[in-house]
Amino acid sequence: MAYKPHDAYYKKAKQEGYRSRAAYKLLELQQRFRLMKPGDLVVDLGAAPGGWLQVATKIVGRSGKVVGIDLQVMEPFHEPNVIPVHGDITAPAVQQEIKKLLGGLAHCVLSDLAPRLSGIRDADNARCLELNRIALTLATELLRPGGILLIKSFVNAELQALTLEIKQYFRSVQRTRPEATRQASSEFYFCAKDYQPRPGG
Repeated sequence: MAYKPHDAYYKKAKQEGYRSRAAYKLLELQQRFRLMKPGDLVVDLGAAPGGWLQVATKIVGRSGKVVGIDLQVMEPFHEPNVIPVHGDITAPAVQQEIKKLLGGLAHCVLSDLAPRLSGIRDADNARCLELNRIALTLATELLRPGGILLIKSFVNAELQALTLEIKQYFRSVQRTRPEATRQASSEFYFCAKDYQPRPGG
């Protein structure tokens, strides 16, 4: 039950120069699922403070590009292939900016979006599902055929329905929980591979 903001992963992140402990979740998931490779175009939804962007840019290298979007303003990045965007991912103008900055369809869309928790379980679950569906919809507009979506969710009663929605677009959908996840958290990730655009979609 005890929440330790300065746990081992937090301290490790500070020592190794990552902006957040969440970097270790992506490092683990990258090793497990091979989400990204050198030269890829990547979109990171809910990117602040930038720990995932730091991981992604190392993987895609100078020949790749990573666009990160968040409502929070992020500190500048030294890496030339990281492009932070301050804005709301539901805004059409922001979505168009993402597409323009990418310069092509994405190989991978990452979503670490999470609602500000109110403590009211039903309301928090509903908001989380709303963000999951927003991320899924946006991914179907940004991904190239065969692309990958990694999306954070939380255990709730609607998971089966959400899983079926994701499976409408991806040939492989797995659920996973990184070791770096806080013990008391109910969060997990969908790893959806091999994006298949729907006819007329």
